[in-house]
Amino acid sequence: MNIALFTDTYPPEINGVATSTFNLRKTLIEHGHRVLVVATNPFSNEITFDGDVLRMPGIELKQMYGYRFSRIYDRKAMEIVAYFKPDIIHVQTDMGVGMFGMVCASRLHIGSIYTFHTMIEDYAYYVTKGHFDRFARHSVRWFFRTKSNMFDAMIAPSEKIKDYLRSINIDSTIDIIPTGIEFSRFSPEKEDKQVTAEIKKKLGIAPDEYVILSLGRVAKEKSIDLVIRAYKKLLDQDIKKKVKMVIVGWGPAEDELKELTAQLGLNKQVIFAGKVDPMEVEKYYHIGDCFVSASLTETQGLTFMEAMAARLLVLARYDDNLTGTIKEGETGFFFFDEDGLVEKFKTAIDIDEARRKRIENNALKIIDIYSMERFYENIFEVYKRVGKKNW
Repeated sequence: MNIALFTDTYPPEINGVATSTFNLRKTLIEHGHRVLVVATNPFSNEITFDGDVLRMPGIELKQMYGYRFSRIYDRKAMEIVAYFKPDIIHVQTDMGVGMFGMVCASRLHIGSIYTFHTMIEDYAYYVTKGHFDRFARHSVRWFFRTKSNMFDAMIAPSEKIKDYLRSINIDSTIDIIPTGIEFSRFSPEKEDKQVTAEIKKKLGIAPDEYVILSLGRVAKEKSIDLVIRAYKKLLDQDIKKKVKMVIVGWGPAEDELKELTAQLGLNKQVIFAGKVDPMEVEKYYHIGDCFVSASLTETQGLTFMEAMAARLLVLARYDDNLTGTIKEGETGFFFFDEDGLVEKFKTAIDIDEARRKRIENNALKIIDIYSMERFYENIFEVYKRVGKKNW
C-alpha cells in the first residue's frame, strides 16, 4: 500500500503525536509499504520534500508552545501528494496539515482515517486565556462532530478517548488502537553506561544520587508545579538518600517553573535539562531511578510506557485512562495530590530490590500489548477495511 500520513508535528519535535507518527511510519516501512509523511516545516518558510517527508511552512504560535499552523491547501504540496498516489490517507492532527489531509482525501477520492490524539478542550486556555472558555469548548466539540463525518474510520488510542468521543455525540465507528512503542530501544540492555555517566556529570548529578525523572513537554497542563512542590516536601523530611529531580523537555511553562524552583530554594536540587533529540531520549530515561508525572491530559501515556520499558518505577497522578497500564503496587504507583506523591516518593526510594524487580517484570508484561507488531496488525486491519470500502 501507499500510505500518506498527515501531521502538524513530527521529529525533531518532541511530543506524543510526533512520536506516534514516527513509529507508525517506521513499522509500515518495515512491513513493505511506501509511506509519505506530510508535516509542518520548522526549518524553512518554503515547501521542502526529501522523497519521504513533505514539509509545509506555517505560522508559529508561541502561545501554543511553538505549534505551527500551516495553510490548509497548497497547490505544489497537492501535486506531490497526487504523484505519490496514496491508497490511504491517515490524518494524525486537527488543524493546518490535518485539514490539508482532508482536502487531499476529498479531491483524490481516497479512503481516509483519523486518529484522535489530543484532547483539544484541555488546551483551549492557551487561546482564550480563561475568557469564553465554555464557548470555546462547545466550539471544539462541534468541530469534532462535523469532522467525524468526513472520514471513513476513526481511531482512538484508548477507551477513555472513545468514551469522550461518544459523550460529545460522535456515532462513527471507532477502533481502539493504542500507539505502538519500540520498547527495545529503552531497555537497560541497550544502555551505554559511559554515556549515562557523562550525562549525569554534565547535569551535576553524583553517581550515588537517586534521580526522580520528569520527561515530556513542559506546559501548564502537565502540572509539573505539583511535582516540584511535593519534591520540596520530600526534602524537608528525613530521607536516607541524596535525591535530585531532573526535568527533561521544554515548553511555555519552563520560566514559570524555574521561578517556582527558585522560590522554594531548589535551584541546586531541580535540574532543567532542556530540549533533547527525540532519537536520544532513551539516554535520559537511563539516568533516572523513578519516573513521575502529574498530568491529567494524557490520551494514553506513552512516556509512562517508555519509562516502564526502561525499568523505571512509575509514579502517576490517578487517571482512569492509565488504569489498564498502571496497577497500584504491581506495575507502578498512583497518587492524588502533593502529600500522596511525597509518600510514593518515599516508597520508591526505600523499595527493596526484590519488590522493585517484581514490579519491573509485571510492567514489562502489561505493556506488551503496545508492541510495534501488535500496533501494526491492528492498524493494518483498519487500512484494509477502508481500502475495500473505497475500491
